[in-house]
Amino acid sequence: MDCLTDEQWEQFQSKGYLHLGRVAGAAELDALKRRIDDIMLGTAPLDYSRMLMQLDVVEGREGPGPQTRGHKGATLNYRKIQDLEFDSLFLAYMQKPLFRCICAGVYGTDAPVACFRAMFMNKPAGKGHDLTWHQDRWTDLDRDPLVTVWTALDPATVRNGCVRIIPGSHRWGLVNPENASGFLSPGQIHEKTRRAKQVYLELDEGDVVLLHNWLLHSSGTNHTDVPRRAFSTCYMHAATRSARGNAFSVIFGAGALMPRPL
Repeated sequence: MDCLTDEQWEQFQSKGYLHLGRVAGAAELDALKRRIDDIMLGTAPLDYSRMLMQLDVVEGREGPGPQTRGHKGATLNYRKIQDLEFDSLFLAYMQKPLFRCICAGVYGTDAPVACFRAMFMNKPAGKGHDLTWHQDRWTDLDRDPLVTVWTALDPATVRNGCVRIIPGSHRWGLVNPENASGFLSPGQIHEKTRRAKQVYLELDEGDVVLLHNWLLHSSGTNHTDVPRRAFSTCYMHAATRSARGNAFSVIFGAGALMPRPL
């Protein structure tokens, strides 16, 4: 599948999410899983000084460690790793024709597309943290990124903390626009979730979901003995500017990153 059907576009626009099925073949998926393990263990041929990395647990600290650049030690207990567009394997996956077509449908056929963040997300076995209800948005940008492609590297289940959504909630607009990271207050959570239909996005290994960034979502902790790993790419119009002066990598269009030969 290199593009969405009219029916799929209508479902995405109505519900704010769409199951895309498996996009990568078995060999490609296995390679991505091996590469992220190598990145966590510090053996991948990368410039770690440009990688934003966060441990799930740090001794003597309550909650996750800080999100800072650089390797934090050889462990599989990372919570987040960003800037994966600088890894050739992950970049090649991000640049699949299907994802190009989705971005063209959202931002315009001729619009250059950048990556706000290409992020590994992990709930290690028996660990992970509750992530309360929120929308994915950032107040330092002059326009909101609108789409995220979420790929399950492991099966995602209720027991291991899969994503939970409220279908159609993206059409409510920005629920808490003053919050820089899109999180809802306790009162807003009660108001928005008490009568709303909620769906757990249980996925098989390799399954992909397209998400509107304003779709309300949350996730729980991992109560199993296996990790819940995922790769999430947020695509945005390349003309987007950050008040902080942050630069973003072009993924589709003139000046796009090119994967290095493997």
